[in-house]
Amino acid sequence: MTSEPVTPDLVPASAGPAHSAPPPRAIPGSGEVHRHVLVAIVLNKPGVLNRVASLMRARSFNIESLAVSHTDEPDISRMTITLKGDDVAVEQAAKQLYRLIDVLKVQDVTSEPTVDRELVLVKVRASDRNRSEIVKIAELAGGRIADLADSAIVVEASGTEAQLDELVALLRPYGIKELVRTGTVVMARGSGSIEQASSVRSAHRGEEDK
Repeated sequence: MTSEPVTPDLVPASAGPAHSAPPPRAIPGSGEVHRHVLVAIVLNKPGVLNRVASLMRARSFNIESLAVSHTDEPDISRMTITLKGDDVAVEQAAKQLYRLIDVLKVQDVTSEPTVDRELVLVKVRASDRNRSEIVKIAELAGGRIADLADSAIVVEASGTEAQLDELVALLRPYGIKELVRTGTVVMARGSGSIEQASSVRSAHRGEEDK
């Protein structure tokens, strides 16, 4: 007695794969560059800015902007650093910043809800023919006229980086004579305060130095 050979079920040629492969995901540390915003609270001492900038330069980061200002405490300053880099590399740089002697606190606020603003001053070529157009563009973009001259207008505006990019793009066809931007400054939403957290560390360091 002979048995008939068993043949597998035939799969229609038009049928696709049972499972489709998920799209590739960016792996931290793979070198993919993202925009990051770091906030550093530092002691207001000579040389601090140079040490922070030197550390970033040594790690070959492309710093887009660096805004420094006083806080409510006269001996403490606040830095907002906007840069592009790999996620892991930026995290390592933030840890190294925190180890600097006069740095009290470092926080990467890239993925946190924040209020971010930037100030821009744009000097635009103007004439009697297009002056009213430039003024209207500035007002519609939420800006104001900071100075009027015979052949130029200085437009002042504040907003997010994207909003100011749009304003500059609208003014560029008229001819930009000068442009200056402060760089982004940010503050986390909610009741938390990076400055209050850093003041505790500052007081602790003061006790250690005695």
